[in-house]
Amino acid sequence: MGKFSSPANVTACWVVYLNFLEMSKTREVLLVGEGNFSFSAALSENAGDDVGVTATCFQSENQTYRQQGAVLNIQRLRDRGSVVLFEVDCTCLKEHEAIQDHLFDCIIFNFPHSGRKSGVKKNRILLVKFFQNAVSVLKDSGEVHVTLCNGQGGTPCDSPVREWHNSWQVVAMAAEAGLILSEIRPFDCEMYQGYRCTGYRSQDKGFHVEEALTHIFTRSLPHTMPEKLKMEKTIGKETVCFELPAELSNYINRDFLGQQSHHPVKTVQEQLLRELKSICPVCTMNEDFPELISCLPETPEACDSTLTQSEVYWIKPTDTYIFDQSENEQNDCESMDDQQSFTGSYALRPSLLLHVQEITQNEDFSPGTLHAVSGLVFQRVPISRSHSPAFHQLLLVGMFPAESHPVQCFQDCLESLLASYGVSFEEAQTGLEPQVWMNSKMLSKFGRIAYLPSFSSALDEGLQLIAVSINLDHLATLIFGISDWRLLWSADPRFLKQFELNPLGPFSPFSLYPPSYLHDISFWMEPESYDELDFHALVREASCGAVKDMALVDRFRHPHMGHASLCYRLTYQLPDRALSHSQALGLQNQLRRLLPLRLQVTLR
Repeated sequence: MGKFSSPANVTACWVVYLNFLEMSKTREVLLVGEGNFSFSAALSENAGDDVGVTATCFQSENQTYRQQGAVLNIQRLRDRGSVVLFEVDCTCLKEHEAIQDHLFDCIIFNFPHSGRKSGVKKNRILLVKFFQNAVSVLKDSGEVHVTLCNGQGGTPCDSPVREWHNSWQVVAMAAEAGLILSEIRPFDCEMYQGYRCTGYRSQDKGFHVEEALTHIFTRSLPHTMPEKLKMEKTIGKETVCFELPAELSNYINRDFLGQQSHHPVKTVQEQLLRELKSICPVCTMNEDFPELISCLPETPEACDSTLTQSEVYWIKPTDTYIFDQSENEQNDCESMDDQQSFTGSYALRPSLLLHVQEITQNEDFSPGTLHAVSGLVFQRVPISRSHSPAFHQLLLVGMFPAESHPVQCFQDCLESLLASYGVSFEEAQTGLEPQVWMNSKMLSKFGRIAYLPSFSSALDEGLQLIAVSINLDHLATLIFGISDWRLLWSADPRFLKQFELNPLGPFSPFSLYPPSYLHDISFWMEPESYDELDFHALVREASCGAVKDMALVDRFRHPHMGHASLCYRLTYQLPDRALSHSQALGLQNQLRRLLPLRLQVTLR
């Protein structure tokens, strides 16, 4: 739920609003669309001498003076040194001589209306043009305040909520200017001494201000296109050069688990390790396992039964360097096309379970202790609301006496810690040994507690090898109430700032009620060669990660030709950035351009 204040807290909201003006470094406020200037006058008097107010109206000076109380209100403003401007069109702010060279901390537009008996479409156009002009004179950290009558905004805070097509769709209109809705406050005219609402249908009449809402917008970060990053990783004596798949470019080198990090994923890991120390010693290993591995195609599935070969990001190197230890030098870079001796397979690490043998053979590995390793893993998964293609995994490995029932012991500890966050534990049988899955309503099998085959003679000594693997990213969304896993990867500083101030949360979204858009795409394909995960990867790349969910809504196979037609429905929505209708349409068209070029399908 968003930051919505109840009418009982209107006094507190007024204080918060004034505090914003007082704490602002430049304290410049622009008001547009004023009628009799009663709101501007009240604001100027309550805000203090260190707040500069520029109040404007659309009407001429003579027309304004005819409104009741206007002369007195304008005089109140001028007595305080405020600027009063007439004939200012809020859709042309960047062209107005007295405004275009100034930047404001706050721009306020109360009860916008395009005049007369105009419908919702005209008022949406008014909002779009206003927002697009407002950002040209708004500071980077500034706010835009738009107050609307109850029901007009089209958000869940309206009561009752209008049908979407019958509202002004204020959040979607603001997105056209790169703004996101960050807060909604109740508007109470009694808090503004002398305020009298005017302008209803271009007359000296008031709007219905009961239960009106003030929508507060802030700037969004811009969209960035994913790129194929050139990477270089060392495996043994070999340094491998390759291109990272474009849809993964946002997940590399983020250092969420670094020493100086305040990221919630790190907080979750630290809390887990702290609780597990209550039942056995825990040793955090400093091994830096590479994110690129060399393995046979069947290796990932053998190490982690939840994986299949199709879910692994297999990498074709572009070049390799061989380090000659005897001569202490590197051989020249060779193209892989010229290396006839190359027989290995490379992949982005799909699971830390591939490193279990290395962990147990480490000189610091000792029975009776949990050895912890964490890092980024990559899996080719369908686009969904619950599973990301890259996430941080925590792996705990240890050897314990069989009579201590270690699987049950770790299950009891984790269950007491996580059950209140909606995590359930499901026992299953794998061969002769039991294992336990960790599930949530959003994602099943995001964690596992299991016996593993030993790589030493420890079994002869009555010890069992235990591994606990957990998707830290998903657990962080559960614990901190983060509704969309993509927020974990947000570059917006407002996300991490919350956890710097309050590491234990809960998370409060800084973008409320982001608009969503549905687009369908249909194409013919050959069933024998089509890989649906390739399509999902292309959608991630072409949409810049803006597709939140995707569903196959229709499938038809030609009875004679053999090829099949697929129709997918894509839901475009971003949890941390503005996404307008025109941007979503542009991303959809980009997908349509790339699809036949990359996957050899025919658009319908």
